[in-house]
Amino acid sequence: MMLWSLLLVFAPATVQSYWLSIYMPRDVYEGDQVVIRCSGNNNGQIRRLKFYKDGAQIVTYSSASSYTISNAKRSDSGSYYCKADRELFLFVEATEETNSVWLSVRELFPAPMLTASSTQPTEGSSVTLTCSTRLPSDRSTTQLYFSFLRSGHTLQSGWRSAFNISAIWKEDSDYYQCKAKTASHSVSKSSAQSYLDVQRIPVSQVFMETQPPGGQAVEGETLVLVCSVAEGTGYTTFSWHRENMKESLGRKTERSQRAELEIPAIRESHAGGYYCTADNSYGPVHSEVVTITVRVPVSSPLLTFSAPGALAFMGDVVELHCEDSRASPPILYWVFHENVTLGKASAPFGGGVSFNLSLSAWHSGNYSCEADNGWGSKRGAVVTLHVKEAPPKVRLTNGAHRCEGRVEVEREGRWGTVCDDGWDLKDVAVVCQELGCGAAKHTPAAMLYPPAAGTALPVLIQVALCNGTEQALAACEQVDTFDCGHDEDAGAVCEDG
Repeated sequence: MMLWSLLLVFAPATVQSYWLSIYMPRDVYEGDQVVIRCSGNNNGQIRRLKFYKDGAQIVTYSSASSYTISNAKRSDSGSYYCKADRELFLFVEATEETNSVWLSVRELFPAPMLTASSTQPTEGSSVTLTCSTRLPSDRSTTQLYFSFLRSGHTLQSGWRSAFNISAIWKEDSDYYQCKAKTASHSVSKSSAQSYLDVQRIPVSQVFMETQPPGGQAVEGETLVLVCSVAEGTGYTTFSWHRENMKESLGRKTERSQRAELEIPAIRESHAGGYYCTADNSYGPVHSEVVTITVRVPVSSPLLTFSAPGALAFMGDVVELHCEDSRASPPILYWVFHENVTLGKASAPFGGGVSFNLSLSAWHSGNYSCEADNGWGSKRGAVVTLHVKEAPPKVRLTNGAHRCEGRVEVEREGRWGTVCDDGWDLKDVAVVCQELGCGAAKHTPAAMLYPPAAGTALPVLIQVALCNGTEQALAACEQVDTFDCGHDEDAGAVCEDG
C-alpha cells in the first residue's frame, strides 16, 4: 500500500508552463503546407508528445516531433495545442501543455464561375467559355490550371482561362462546367454547371443551279446539280428529283448549306425538269424546277448522192445531201471535193443541207462533209463519185453498120421510135452528130430496115424541128401531138464514122 501511495504522489499532472512551446504560422492559404512544432527546453526529456485540435487529440508521437498538414484546407482552421509527458527523475513524470494557438486557413480562390458568350447560340456560330475566379493580392502570381468539361468529359485543359468553340451545333446542347486548380493540384475547385441551348435555323430559299450553268448539258459529258439554301444550320439532307418521278435521284446529308449531285455521261433522254429539296429536321423545302436541255454534239455526218450507186453522167444534176440526224441544231455543214470546199450551209432547226452539182468530168473523185454545232466539228466518211460520159439517147438499128438504120430514142428508161413527119437532113445531121458518125446522107423510111418495130416500142417523137446544130436529138424542138404508127417510123443514113 505504501508503494501505491508513492506512485500516486508522483503521478504526472497537466500544467501549463513555459517549458513547452507551440509554433506555427497564424495565417495560411488553402493548399499550403503547415508545420506545427512543439518543443521543450530539453526535448530529450519528452517521452510522449500529443497534438490537439479544438480539444480533440489528433496525433501522438513517442518523442519530440512536429505535425505537418501537407495540403491545408479550410476545415483545418481551428485551435491547436500540444501536451508533452516529460521525465523528471526515476518514476516521476510531469505533463506540460502549451497555450492554444489559432490556425486560420484562408481561401486561395473562390469556386470559379463559368460564363458563355451566348447561352443560346445559333448553330455554326462561335462560342467562348470563360472560367473566372480571383486570387488574393499577396498570391497574385500563383498560376492556375483550367479545365473545361461537357457532361463530365474534359474538352480542354491548360493555362488559359478561356475556351473557344469555333462552331457549335445542335447536338452540342448540354451542361458545361469548368475547373480551376493550382499547378500542384493541391487546390481544385469546380464551377456550377451551365446549360447551352444551341438554336437551329430552319432551311429557307432552296435554290438549284447546274454546272454547266443554265441547264445546258452536252451529251456524254458530266452534269452537276447544285442544291443550296440561303439559310439553315446543322446537318441538312439534300435530295434531287426529276419532275413527275417519285424516286429520288440521289440524297446527301451534310453539315453544309450546299451539296452537289453528279450525273456522269448525261444522255439526251435525261432532258427535262429537275428540282431539289433540303431538310434540316423541320420538313423538306423545295426549289423551283430547272429545265435541263441536253445538246447532242455532232458525231459523223452522212453524205449521200441522189445518183444511185454513186454513178452519174456528165451533164446530170446531182444532189449532195449532208446530215447528222442526232446532233442538236443549229448545225453548220461544209461539203468538200478532194478536201476543197464546195460550199457551206446552216441548218438552224436541224436536219441536213443539200448542194446541187451539174456534173462534168472534173467532178469525179472523193467527197466528204463536215458538221459543227458548237462542240467541235466532225467529218464523215469519204464517198467516191464516178462521173462518166452520158450514153447516147439515140440509136440506129437493123442497118448495115452502126450509122445506118431505124431511128430509136430513149426517154425515161424506155426506148421508142421517131415519126417521119417533117423528118429531114437537119434532123439526120443531129442524129449523126450525137452518135459520133460522119455527115448526114439520107432520110430513108424505117421499113427499109426490117424487122419492123414491135408493139412494145412506142412512138416517142412526133415531129423533131432541128436546125442541125444541136448536140442531141432530145435538144431539138418537138411537137407533142402523136398520130403516127410504126409504118411512118423514120430512118437515117450517116457516113460510117
